[in-house]
Amino acid sequence: MTAVRLPELLKLLDLARIEDNLFRGGSRDVGAPQVFGGQVLAQALVAASRTVEARQVHSLHAYFLRRGDLAVPIVFEVDRSRDGGSFTSRRVVAIQHGQPILTMSASFQVVEPGLDHQAAMPDAPPPESLRDLAEVEAEMLERMPHKATGYFRNQRPFEFRAADPGEYLTREKRPAAKQVWFRVVGEMPDDQALHRGLLTYVSDYHLLPTATMPHGVNFLELQVASIDHAIWFHRDLRVNEWHLYSMESPSASGARGFSRGSIYARDGRLVASVAQEGLIRQHSRWTRPAGQQV
Repeated sequence: MTAVRLPELLKLLDLARIEDNLFRGGSRDVGAPQVFGGQVLAQALVAASRTVEARQVHSLHAYFLRRGDLAVPIVFEVDRSRDGGSFTSRRVVAIQHGQPILTMSASFQVVEPGLDHQAAMPDAPPPESLRDLAEVEAEMLERMPHKATGYFRNQRPFEFRAADPGEYLTREKRPAAKQVWFRVVGEMPDDQALHRGLLTYVSDYHLLPTATMPHGVNFLELQVASIDHAIWFHRDLRVNEWHLYSMESPSASGARGFSRGSIYARDGRLVASVAQEGLIRQHSRWTRPAGQQV
């Protein structure tokens, strides 16, 4: 069902070059009222990568500043901050309506050998033993708030299989940890920059909700928004193969939740680490002053 969506996503990531350091991209409606944060993040990485040769991104750090408008293109302005002997640094600003909606810094490195160790992959049920989340969510639609059904009906270019798929609607207090297998559905070219771009896109799924799990609240009734997002790429990957996203949230306070995740290839290699802080407000208990923005 989801495979038909991969060409659309790849087209979104194939940005149009306006000038040497200026790029333009469109948006994909995922059923939310604003542009999906992972999309803008992945496009910003693509823009930066288009100005770098023979080096792979090893880390990125981004701040989400404003909601993206689905109706207009996004312009990505790249600042070529530094081209060193081994490392390259880039800064990217994503712009709509003359204002930045995201800023990102990314670092690229030539491939070179070095010390090598990693944390062991945690135990997890194999993806073949778990249900596709699209099937689970379809069964929940009648019990979901109307405003959320568009998001869950939307076909995605990724297949997700969660060890515990029922967290969306439960009010049961649970440990702030989850495991989700994912893969892109469809054939992919052997382009490591593209695979890292797609991993950037999918890393924004499932992470922030982990911070709500200890509190017995329905995630779909909260006001949530990503504030910042960071990724460290450790090893090459192929995003059309199964990867385990192991997530935890060590803290929530001040209407913010902090989550971090480790992404493992099926063979146990740690390919990336992710961290994110996001806004979490309970609409039923908090009244936002008139005119106050996120």
